[in-house]
Amino acid sequence: MPIAASLRHRVLAAALGLVAGLATVSPAWAHPHVWITAKAELAYEAGRVTGIRHAWTFDSEYTAFLTQGLDANGDGKVSPEELQGSAKEHAGNLAEFAYFTKLKVAGKEQAFAEPQEARMAMEGGKLTLNFLLPLKTPAAQGKGVAAVEVYDPTYFIAFSLAEGADALRLAGAAPGCSMTVTRAKNTEPTV
Repeated sequence: MPIAASLRHRVLAAALGLVAGLATVSPAWAHPHVWITAKAELAYEAGRVTGIRHAWTFDSEYTAFLTQGLDANGDGKVSPEELQGSAKEHAGNLAEFAYFTKLKVAGKEQAFAEPQEARMAMEGGKLTLNFLLPLKTPAAQGKGVAAVEVYDPTYFIAFSLAEGADALRLAGAAPGCSMTVTRAKNTEPTV
């Protein structure tokens, strides 16, 4: 067999092997690394939406990661005082991710100011980050709708709305305001 024909057969065999190998590769599904159970309170003042109070409870594994090295006094427990610096830092770091929050009032997307009142608390072995996310400019809702979305488009973090009546609240809303909760459908593939 001439050298050129032999080389051509080897290249063809290698190419077929590569195609066969790629044909057996399954698509990579995004999957979360952090799970957060979220509660939210839409804050109103004088008939205007002023912000959102978030309460995000982290899964136990991420809680363990976040609290490593925070027990400054060595008593085996992480106190609210020991968590305070971490709370401010974490709430502040959310800006680059748009706080994982979208708010539309009367059809207009709202801009947020820096988070305020950040604090963390440990309950039942899980850490909860609480913070107020104020609007840069309070928004008049009128007869329109205020729609809140909390999610991570990359799915690195899986947000789920807490169960129960306190999962989403209206604070200071005008009489007659009501709310409807629409939960996201689970789009994660079954493995």
